Amino acid sequence: MAEPIDIKELNEKIEKGSAFLDLLTLEMNKNIVGQKAMVERLLIGLLANGHILLEGVPGLAKTLAIKTLAQAIDANFSRIQFTPDLLPADVIGTQIYSQKDERFVSRKGPVFANFVLADEINRAPAKVQSALLEAMQERQVTIGEETFPLDDPFLVLATQNPIEQEGTYPLPEAQVDRFMLKVVIGYPTKEDEKQIIRQNIGQEKPQINPVVSVETIRKARALTKEVYADEKIENYITDIVFATRYPDRYHLEKFAPLIAYGASPRASINLALAGKAYAFLKHRGYVIPEDIRAVCFDVMRHRIGLTYEAEAENIHSEDILNEILNTVEVP
Repeated sequence: MAEPIDIKELNEKIEKGSAFLDLLTLEMNKNIVGQKAMVERLLIGLLANGHILLEGVPGLAKTLAIKTLAQAIDANFSRIQFTPDLLPADVIGTQIYSQKDERFVSRKGPVFANFVLADEINRAPAKVQSALLEAMQERQVTIGEETFPLDDPFLVLATQNPIEQEGTYPLPEAQVDRFMLKVVIGYPTKEDEKQIIRQNIGQEKPQINPVVSVETIRKARALTKEVYADEKIENYITDIVFATRYPDRYHLEKFAPLIAYGASPRASINLALAGKAYAFLKHRGYVIPEDIRAVCFDVMRHRIGLTYEAEAENIHSEDILNEILNTVEVP
């Protein structure tokens, strides 16, 4: 039988261990105006060891946010601009013949970094996308006959532009499932926009300093796993996921013809991990239903397959998730 957990003691431990997040957020906010939810999601991915797909029109500070996060943590950052002529070797590396040594030597690609920004991932062909996604899943890369482990922490932050379809290669559903979170970014408010203008036409650009070490991030990840999730929370997560697979069991029969396939077990795992990371962000040692609701859309929106009927009726996965969260009983 499992030992009873001292929530008070755990809370104090988490509060102490998560204090650095305020410093990190403060540093990021020097550069990022108004995108609070996006910054939170980047930190959730960092704490839960999950990759993130950011979707939004150009100019919403997606690239800037990722770069700022890498600068605020004393870590390696690399950016890969995905284009239709990109090759897998441009991402993972290749073997080059050394005349001096008279043999092939491995040259590592830009994927060997703590933070990898895959800019406009839907611009490159499937072969390149799958090379990156394999590295994300296996956390290692094989060049020729040598296998190299990737850096730890290793986080892929991919961006895609939803408005252009010409010259793009949409990520297959099975591959999108590898991303822990799919974050859709909206426009800033009027006040935030004014602040963005001031900041960008001013004389000095804010200087981002490394305020957190990679070692702190590793410790925080281990601590995040210690956050307590009650069985009631586990039941709540499985109910949400099962409602996408068997809507009729949850009095949501109207969605049966609209859902082609429901969320996979990967959704349940990621909901639990993201819920723990969100509680950690809030300096709390236990998960509450609000944590699950807060991360639900980002974890689930790309894991529900819609039928042509849903598209014809202009129903999106967010609409279905909204209804599920309103219907499934909250513990």
